[in-house]
Amino acid sequence: MDKNDIIDFFKDLVFIVVVVVIIKTFLAMPFQINGQSMYSSYFDKEFIIVDRLSYYLSEPSRWDVIVFKPYISDERKYFLKRIIWIPWDIVKIEEGKVFLKKWWMWEYIELDEKYLNSENKWFTFVWWSKVMHQYTVWEGQYFVMWDNRNHSTDSRECFSSCAIEWRDNFIKEDDITGRVFLDLWYFNFKSFSFMQPNLWIDSKPRFFDSPSNFDY
Repeated sequence: MDKNDIIDFFKDLVFIVVVVVIIKTFLAMPFQINGQSMYSSYFDKEFIIVDRLSYYLSEPSRWDVIVFKPYISDERKYFLKRIIWIPWDIVKIEEGKVFLKKWWMWEYIELDEKYLNSENKWFTFVWWSKVMHQYTVWEGQYFVMWDNRNHSTDSRECFSSCAIEWRDNFIKEDDITGRVFLDLWYFNFKSFSFMQPNLWIDSKPRFFDSPSNFDY
């Protein structure tokens, strides 16, 4: 290998590194899900691709499943959750149900969370209390929750960090890495299929499986 070959090799290497950095910064990032917090919309060990470009062009929407940084632990740098309430929503959680009204509305409307399974639908509580909790989501803020409401913590409890002075119930747009674009699911090499171990669930890769919005 002569000098020109070595120079060409490092040019190619630099080009590849630059392309990868650009893709991860502005276009897409890969993640593997750890845990069943989004059960039964997404499962443990699934590989997902997060779209980073969309939120440079538009605002996050209700029901988007997003990856974001909660800034509560050095060990858990990213969380996967669903946006439930967006800026200027006045919201409440009461008797296991979630409600919404805008500033021009007189009454609350119950949200139709079609993505929740029977174990979690109508079982949304704050610290397991049936007492009504109300929140106002201001500009630039989002209120997010897991789909597996009975077995996780989220905006309802400040991500288990309400005792931290600066940590509140909301995340900011700058905290959001991107929304789930592609679910590659989990490929089981033992059975050579998309079969989740111990769950007996067979599925295939999918785009934007959860609808981006519902009527309310």
